[in-house]
Amino acid sequence: QGQLVESGGDSVQAGGSLRLSCAVSGDIYTKFCMGWFRQAPGKEREEIALIDADTTRYRDSVKNRFVIFKDYNKKTLILQMNKLEPEDTAMYYCAASTAYCSTRQFTYWGRGTQVTVTI
Repeated sequence: QGQLVESGGDSVQAGGSLRLSCAVSGDIYTKFCMGWFRQAPGKEREEIALIDADTTRYRDSVKNRFVIFKDYNKKTLILQMNKLEPEDTAMYYCAASTAYCSTRQFTYWGRGTQVTVTI
């Protein structure tokens, strides 16, 4: 069994920054695809950023503001979020796959961490 636990969510003013972390435990192999997703109230869950062995992908609305990377030593997935906007307000989820990102098949999910951006 594997487990993902997100942390780092907070309330921040527009223009500020936050760093989300996703701690990986159990038999989740961090070499394969991992990603961040978010869901705002009344909206569908959306993919924000993905990373596998050598590729990163970003949603257009977060390009040049968010950075996803893996800390292999700590088995942690990071999402550095800069220049936050009120539209970034959502519950943020970490997910992990047993395959590369092109499959879009995520087996493991965390419980989420709340990000709120105020004007």
